[in-house]
Amino acid sequence: MVACAAVAAGFKNVINLVIDNHAQWFVVVPGALNLVQGPSNYHSFLKMGVPEKDLALAGHWIPRDLVEGIPDACARRTARRKAGKPLRIIIPVGGAGAQRKFIVNLVGALSGLVKDGKVQLFLNAADHAHMKEAFIGALESNGMDYDTVLDMNGMKSFKDKLLAGGEPSKNVTLFTYDDYFTAVATTDILCNVADVLACKPSELAFYPIPKLMIRRVGDHEAYSAYRASELGDGTLEVREVPEAVRYVEVLLTTNLIEVMSKCIADNNKIGLYDGCKNAMKLALERAEKM
Repeated sequence: MVACAAVAAGFKNVINLVIDNHAQWFVVVPGALNLVQGPSNYHSFLKMGVPEKDLALAGHWIPRDLVEGIPDACARRTARRKAGKPLRIIIPVGGAGAQRKFIVNLVGALSGLVKDGKVQLFLNAADHAHMKEAFIGALESNGMDYDTVLDMNGMKSFKDKLLAGGEPSKNVTLFTYDDYFTAVATTDILCNVADVLACKPSELAFYPIPKLMIRRVGDHEAYSAYRASELGDGTLEVREVPEAVRYVEVLLTTNLIEVMSKCIADNNKIGLYDGCKNAMKLALERAEKM
């Protein structure tokens, strides 16, 4: 749970940003203004007995740069698909790498499409040494050549090259770091130059990028996949590797990227991804009243 305080004097002056899309008591701060990302959570908390005065629907918690880049990113994805360019898929490691087996098997299953130049993989091993080793093992055992990015400067240079219309030097790029901040920032920064985000339905399920929702770790995450699917910017949860590969094939051969990108652009116009902005606005309004 993330909380920001308008002032430090009591819960009544606290704004709490509620995580994911599954209503649970432990993510609620009694007496605070609890902001939720989607209407189903709002409904559920009211049903649970959270006072109406302690709830508000704010929108998704999304980094500012990512939100501001939505129009251009959607246009780039649509243009790339129409031109038959390789499908860029970013696969981040969630949490402590609990999805290692699924992700490693997915990388192997996509090896044919990667070698054929139809798919480019951005693998974010974060700061997990065991995931770096697992990715390298999967790549080498499947005969997949790859580049490695080791720091923030390298990651930003990679992003700038793609924004300028360039292509990665190789069809697989492995991002692996010693520090936590760069590990987390990589997914945020690369989303605007990727076509698809393949991730478990965690907080990333709310991000404004076409999403392939792969196998969850916690059961509560299922509700975030429902949210993405209903908004049109993500799939339902895909629990088996062959099903995930089938979705990639659909993304390569149909207009699904274009449809998802239009949904994202439309959602953005109504402020659906402005949750952080709305939270700060509420905090400042409350502070002025104190």
